[in-house]
Amino acid sequence: MKITSAEFVMSNSDVDKCPNNPIPEYAFIGRSNVGKSSLINMLMQRKGLAKTSGRPGKTQLINHFLINKNWHLVDLPGYGYARVSKSSKKTFQKFITQYFEKRQQLVLGFVLIDCRHEPQSIDLEFMEWLGESQIPFAIVFTKADKLKPNALKRNIDVYAEKMLETWEEMPMYFITSAGNGTGRDELLDYIEQINLDMRNQ
Repeated sequence: MKITSAEFVMSNSDVDKCPNNPIPEYAFIGRSNVGKSSLINMLMQRKGLAKTSGRPGKTQLINHFLINKNWHLVDLPGYGYARVSKSSKKTFQKFITQYFEKRQQLVLGFVLIDCRHEPQSIDLEFMEWLGESQIPFAIVFTKADKLKPNALKRNIDVYAEKMLETWEEMPMYFITSAGNGTGRDELLDYIEQINLDMRNQ
Protein backbone atom coordinates (compact mmCIF):
# COMPACT_ATOMS: atom_id res chain seq x y z
CA MET A 1 0.00 0.00 0.00
CA LYS A 2 1.23 3.45 -0.89
CA ILE A 3 0.34 6.18 1.61
CA THR A 4 -0.94 9.16 -0.38
CA SER A 5 -2.53 11.08 2.49
CA ALA A 6 -2.64 10.96 6.28
CA GLU A 7 -4.79 13.56 8.03
CA PHE A 8 -5.56 14.08 11.69
CA VAL A 9 -9.34 13.90 12.20
CA MET A 10 -10.06 14.19 15.92
CA SER A 11 -9.06 13.36 19.51
CA ASN A 12 -11.52 12.56 22.24
CA SER A 13 -12.19 10.37 25.27
CA ASP A 14 -15.79 9.50 24.43
CA VAL A 15 -16.29 6.52 22.11
CA ASP A 16 -19.76 7.79 21.18
CA LYS A 17 -18.17 10.94 19.72
CA CYS A 18 -15.76 9.06 17.41
CA PRO A 19 -16.37 9.55 13.65
CA ASN A 20 -19.74 8.00 12.76
CA ASN A 21 -19.02 7.16 9.12
CA PRO A 22 -18.62 3.50 8.06
CA ILE A 23 -14.88 3.76 7.27
CA PRO A 24 -12.90 0.72 8.52
CA GLU A 25 -10.63 1.31 11.52
CA TYR A 26 -7.36 -0.23 12.64
CA ALA A 27 -6.40 0.50 16.24
CA PHE A 28 -2.82 0.58 17.55
CA ILE A 29 -2.27 -0.09 21.23
CA GLY A 30 0.49 -1.29 23.55
CA ARG A 31 2.30 -0.59 26.78
CA SER A 32 3.13 3.06 27.14
CA ASN A 33 6.85 2.69 26.35
CA VAL A 34 6.55 0.36 23.38
CA GLY A 35 7.34 2.94 20.66
CA LYS A 36 3.80 3.26 19.27
CA SER A 37 4.00 6.87 18.09
CA SER A 38 7.33 6.25 16.37
CA LEU A 39 5.90 3.19 14.63
CA ILE A 40 2.82 5.10 13.41
CA ASN A 41 5.00 7.91 12.08
CA MET A 42 7.21 5.36 10.30
CA LEU A 43 4.20 3.61 8.73
CA MET A 44 2.78 6.89 7.50
CA GLN A 45 6.23 8.37 6.69
CA ARG A 46 5.18 11.53 8.50
CA LYS A 47 7.48 12.58 11.32
CA GLY A 48 5.07 14.49 13.53
CA LEU A 49 1.77 12.73 12.80
CA ALA A 50 1.62 10.91 16.14
CA LYS A 51 3.18 12.84 19.01
CA THR A 52 6.31 11.15 20.34
CA SER A 53 7.73 11.86 23.76
CA GLY A 54 10.62 10.84 25.97
CA ARG A 55 8.02 10.37 28.67
CA PRO A 56 5.90 7.21 28.25
CA GLY A 57 2.14 7.67 28.34
CA LYS A 58 1.93 10.76 26.12
CA THR A 59 -1.18 9.52 24.28
CA GLN A 60 -4.18 9.89 26.58
CA LEU A 61 -7.00 10.21 24.06
CA ILE A 62 -8.51 8.22 21.19
CA ASN A 63 -6.82 9.76 18.12
CA HIS A 64 -8.29 9.22 14.66
CA PHE A 65 -6.28 9.71 11.47
CA LEU A 66 -7.81 9.36 8.00
CA ILE A 67 -5.45 7.44 5.72
CA ASN A 68 -5.72 7.55 1.91
CA LYS A 69 -9.27 8.90 2.39
CA ASN A 70 -10.54 5.35 2.93
CA TRP A 71 -9.52 3.98 6.35
CA HIS A 72 -8.87 5.24 9.85
CA LEU A 73 -5.74 4.60 11.86
CA VAL A 74 -6.63 4.90 15.54
CA ASP A 75 -3.90 5.72 18.05
CA LEU A 76 -5.02 4.57 21.50
CA PRO A 77 -3.50 5.33 24.93
CA GLY A 78 -0.89 2.89 26.16
CA TYR A 79 -1.68 0.63 29.08
CA GLY A 80 0.52 0.33 32.15
CA TYR A 81 3.54 2.27 33.37
CA ALA A 82 2.39 5.70 32.21
CA ARG A 83 3.39 8.39 34.70
CA VAL A 84 -0.08 9.84 35.17
CA SER A 85 -2.31 10.00 38.21
CA LYS A 86 -4.29 6.91 39.19
CA SER A 87 -7.59 8.65 38.49
CA SER A 88 -6.65 9.70 34.94
CA LYS A 89 -5.18 6.25 34.25
CA LYS A 90 -8.47 4.69 35.38
CA THR A 91 -10.40 7.06 33.12
CA PHE A 92 -8.52 6.27 29.95
CA GLN A 93 -8.33 2.53 30.69
CA LYS A 94 -12.12 2.68 30.82
CA PHE A 95 -12.48 4.29 27.42
CA ILE A 96 -9.97 1.88 25.87
CA THR A 97 -12.26 -0.96 26.99
CA GLN A 98 -15.33 0.89 25.72
CA TYR A 99 -13.63 1.57 22.39
CA PHE A 100 -12.93 -2.12 21.76
CA GLU A 101 -16.35 -3.26 23.00
CA LYS A 102 -18.52 -0.65 21.28
CA ARG A 103 -16.74 0.49 18.15
CA GLN A 104 -18.49 -1.18 15.20
CA GLN A 105 -16.08 0.26 12.62
CA LEU A 106 -13.12 -1.50 14.25
CA VAL A 107 -11.75 -4.16 11.91
CA LEU A 108 -8.58 -5.14 13.77
CA GLY A 109 -6.43 -4.16 16.72
CA PHE A 110 -2.64 -4.16 16.45
CA VAL A 111 -1.12 -5.00 19.84
CA LEU A 112 2.44 -3.66 20.03
CA ILE A 113 5.07 -5.67 21.91
CA ASP A 114 8.68 -4.64 22.53
CA CYS A 115 10.63 -7.57 21.08
CA ARG A 116 13.54 -7.02 23.50
CA HIS A 117 11.63 -8.19 26.56
CA GLU A 118 10.33 -11.53 27.73
CA PRO A 119 6.53 -11.95 27.63
CA GLN A 120 4.85 -9.53 30.05
CA SER A 121 1.68 -10.53 31.88
CA ILE A 122 0.05 -7.15 31.16
CA ASP A 123 0.30 -7.81 27.39
CA LEU A 124 -0.74 -11.46 27.66
CA GLU A 125 -3.76 -10.57 29.79
CA PHE A 126 -4.83 -7.82 27.40
CA MET A 127 -4.64 -10.18 24.40
CA GLU A 128 -6.55 -12.81 26.36
CA TRP A 129 -9.27 -10.24 27.02
CA LEU A 130 -9.39 -9.40 23.28
CA GLY A 131 -9.71 -13.09 22.47
CA GLU A 132 -12.47 -13.66 25.03
CA SER A 133 -14.27 -10.57 23.70
CA GLN A 134 -13.90 -11.94 20.14
CA ILE A 135 -12.04 -8.84 18.96
CA PRO A 136 -9.66 -9.65 16.08
CA PHE A 137 -6.05 -8.58 16.60
CA ALA A 138 -2.53 -9.06 15.32
CA ILE A 139 0.75 -8.65 17.20
CA VAL A 140 3.34 -6.08 16.14
CA PHE A 141 6.80 -6.67 17.58
CA THR A 142 8.58 -3.30 17.76
CA LYS A 143 12.23 -2.18 18.00
CA ALA A 144 13.58 -5.13 15.97
CA ASP A 145 16.67 -3.10 15.04
CA LYS A 146 17.75 -3.16 18.69
CA LEU A 147 18.48 -6.93 18.58
CA LYS A 148 20.80 -9.10 16.53
CA PRO A 149 18.94 -11.54 14.21
CA ASN A 150 19.58 -14.62 16.38
CA ALA A 151 18.43 -12.87 19.57
CA LEU A 152 15.36 -11.52 17.76
CA LYS A 153 14.40 -15.00 16.51
CA ARG A 154 14.96 -16.47 19.98
CA ASN A 155 12.74 -13.84 21.62
CA ILE A 156 9.93 -14.33 19.07
CA ASP A 157 10.13 -18.11 19.55
CA VAL A 158 9.88 -17.66 23.34
CA TYR A 159 6.86 -15.43 22.83
CA ALA A 160 5.17 -17.94 20.54
CA GLU A 161 5.80 -20.70 23.09
CA LYS A 162 4.18 -18.61 25.81
CA MET A 163 1.17 -17.72 23.64
CA LEU A 164 0.62 -21.37 22.72
CA GLU A 165 0.11 -22.20 26.38
CA THR A 166 -3.32 -20.55 26.12
CA TRP A 167 -3.94 -20.08 22.37
CA GLU A 168 -4.56 -22.78 19.78
CA GLU A 169 -2.21 -21.02 17.39
CA MET A 170 0.04 -18.00 17.39
CA PRO A 171 -1.89 -14.93 16.21
CA MET A 172 -0.76 -13.17 13.04
CA TYR A 173 2.34 -11.14 13.85
CA PHE A 174 4.69 -8.60 12.29
CA ILE A 175 8.29 -7.75 13.12
CA THR A 176 8.91 -4.01 12.81
CA SER A 177 11.39 -1.24 13.45
CA ALA A 178 10.58 2.47 13.43
CA GLY A 179 14.35 3.00 13.15
CA ASN A 180 14.93 1.30 9.80
CA GLY A 181 11.44 0.69 8.38
CA THR A 182 11.41 -3.08 8.87
CA GLY A 183 7.92 -4.54 8.47
CA ARG A 184 6.34 -1.41 7.01
CA ASP A 185 5.33 -2.91 3.65
CA GLU A 186 4.10 -6.16 5.19
CA LEU A 187 1.88 -4.42 7.72
CA LEU A 188 0.40 -1.90 5.27
CA ASP A 189 -0.17 -4.60 2.63
CA TYR A 190 -2.01 -6.66 5.26
CA ILE A 191 -4.36 -3.73 5.95
CA GLU A 192 -4.82 -3.14 2.23
CA GLN A 193 -5.73 -6.80 1.65
CA ILE A 194 -8.32 -6.76 4.45
CA ASN A 195 -9.87 -3.57 3.04
CA LEU A 196 -9.98 -5.13 -0.43
CA ASP A 197 -11.60 -8.31 0.88
CA MET A 198 -14.23 -6.24 2.71
CA ARG A 199 -15.04 -4.24 -0.41
CA ASN A 200 -15.42 -7.46 -2.42
CA GLN A 201 -17.83 -9.09 0.04
